[in-house]
Amino acid sequence: MVYRSILTIALLAVMQQVYSNDTTKYKKIKILPVPAFGYSPETRAYIGAVSLFTIRNYDTVHTRISNAKIEFNYTWNKQVIAEGEWNYFFNKEKWFTKGRVHFSHYPDFYYGIGGNTPDSNKAIFNSRRYIFEASALKQVRYKLFTGISARYINYNNVYYINSNTMYTELSDSRTLGIGYSLLNDSRNNLLTPQYGRYIFADISYNTSVNDYLKIIADWREYKTWNKKQTLAIRLYNELNIGKPSFYDLSHLGGDKFVRGYYYGRYRDNGMGTLQAEYRFPIVWRFGMAAFSGVSTMYSSINKLNQASLKYNYGLGVRFLVDKKDNTNLRVDYAVGSNNNNGFYISFGEAF
Repeated sequence: MVYRSILTIALLAVMQQVYSNDTTKYKKIKILPVPAFGYSPETRAYIGAVSLFTIRNYDTVHTRISNAKIEFNYTWNKQVIAEGEWNYFFNKEKWFTKGRVHFSHYPDFYYGIGGNTPDSNKAIFNSRRYIFEASALKQVRYKLFTGISARYINYNNVYYINSNTMYTELSDSRTLGIGYSLLNDSRNNLLTPQYGRYIFADISYNTSVNDYLKIIADWREYKTWNKKQTLAIRLYNELNIGKPSFYDLSHLGGDKFVRGYYYGRYRDNGMGTLQAEYRFPIVWRFGMAAFSGVSTMYSSINKLNQASLKYNYGLGVRFLVDKKDNTNLRVDYAVGSNNNNGFYISFGEAF
């Protein structure tokens, strides 16, 4: 795992000559294409290719830098993953859009519903996954955006590979949802924030085997001193009211939410987490990060006091791949409760 991280960083250091398209003083698109080497609990080792786009189509005094990413990976678990993401500001940030398109053919683990499911519950299943999520938001006040969100999720060809337990909910299903979003975003940089605030709220109506509401609240704060050391704090909560499909239950783990847990190791109607991270430079373009947090899974608000707590903590290395746009490659190792752990490589910060 470590040698793959070193190799990735070395390749990025060599590839500092990025491609750009300059047609005016402010119009600029940088493309950073690199091989992808990495490891995560969900995939084990993987190899592939990723292109990171940083986009300056407008005067950056009034419009923050947009970004996009296209990635393809093949994993040692025989998983195929293709994904594209974007975060785009229009001129003077009058409009903002973000979204994700995802396809994967994916052997995966499922442990059932609840925050205390034992390892013996593990089922190994295969599926094809198609995911589309997008938001279109209009700025109504300074750094305050509001608008609509849409989502489409399709899990098909779901079948068991191996299981000690049979789950009735583990089956093909499609979900279509539409929601209303509110966003207050004053971060100075979307990929590597150093100061500012991010508050996002979304409520969506989803129809699948059953109809249900999904409520998401995401609050992040960033503080930097001496122009180098940054403290980032995130409070996130997700709640499903009704009975969603198994894949749309709130879940713990992964690279973006609670590092140190297998993505989807614990699933329930609700999930809340508080995460904090301290980032600081070391030498040249290298830095480090220390992070920790506490999370919980719950079936309903009324049973929140019965939920058990899940802890995570870890350390990471940062390498500044684009000094001008302050874009980092990060390599993190995290430990969670009950012998869970994870190793992650990605562009930008987890939050």
